[in-house]
Amino acid sequence: MFANSPVDTIAFAGRDLFVKRDDLLHPAFSGNKARKFAYFLEHEFPGITQVIGHGSAQANSLYSLSALAKLKGWQCDFYVDHISGTLRDEPRGNYAAALANGANVIDVRQLLTANSLPQVTCLQYIEQQVLPQAPLAMFIPEGGRCAYAQHGVNQLGKEILAWATTNHIAGLRVFLPSGTGTTALFLNQYFVQQQADIRVLTCAVVGGDDYLRLQFSMLNPDPLMHPRIVNVGKKYHFGKLYYEFYAMWQRLNNTGIQFELLYDPLGFIVLEHYLQSHGSGPVMYLHQGGLLGNETMLPRYQRKWG
Repeated sequence: MFANSPVDTIAFAGRDLFVKRDDLLHPAFSGNKARKFAYFLEHEFPGITQVIGHGSAQANSLYSLSALAKLKGWQCDFYVDHISGTLRDEPRGNYAAALANGANVIDVRQLLTANSLPQVTCLQYIEQQVLPQAPLAMFIPEGGRCAYAQHGVNQLGKEILAWATTNHIAGLRVFLPSGTGTTALFLNQYFVQQQADIRVLTCAVVGGDDYLRLQFSMLNPDPLMHPRIVNVGKKYHFGKLYYEFYAMWQRLNNTGIQFELLYDPLGFIVLEHYLQSHGSGPVMYLHQGGLLGNETMLPRYQRKWG
């Protein structure tokens, strides 16, 4: 339904860089989660009245699932390990937007304590306590890491391949930072299967390279289908504030395109390192949206560095 996002060109690291603007797919349903959840939006599910997900209270997937549920007329129940008192008192970012869409954001830790139940993870609670009582619900794993994501990511691959063909661009490399690696894996798999002269590069933002390889293998055990993982030889902890991230984000603002503060800064740091050592072939950066998260990330950076 939402496809054919534009491709812009920016100056970065002393060269032109193509940017696939998936942040512009749709005001309420954009970025990589729109691609991952496209299957659910574009198909009918008779009898389904509820969608169940889990993750962080500020996850992009929370907002995207709430938008999907609103578009489909479903109830969205999203389970989280915990909601901070500050966020509960002053909703912001993805959490606030999901609440505005009618989502129920459920604090599992609070539920377990109130009912004197043993401590379990969100996923265990959903599997043990929720799904058996919810026959009309659809469960979508954290971050959309499931085979259904292939449908929307294949559409993204078609768009990139068509764009490269129309513009006579050979040897294109598509770069994106990864969480679960779902988008990167299915996108590279599409190009390999189409025998296209395009390959995917990525970096691990959540966990390290070994974690990312494991995520790839869970979706497709064939290493020939896996994207190439690149890094700068330094370990960064997910969600922690780093001055170089903030500095890179401020540099990126000068391109005229707004990026988010959780994945994109590390993505561009790794990409710049790669570009400095790997010739001048054409490279496309996949903008995966997630800008609502800046409402909570930016004040954290500003408090620390102004």
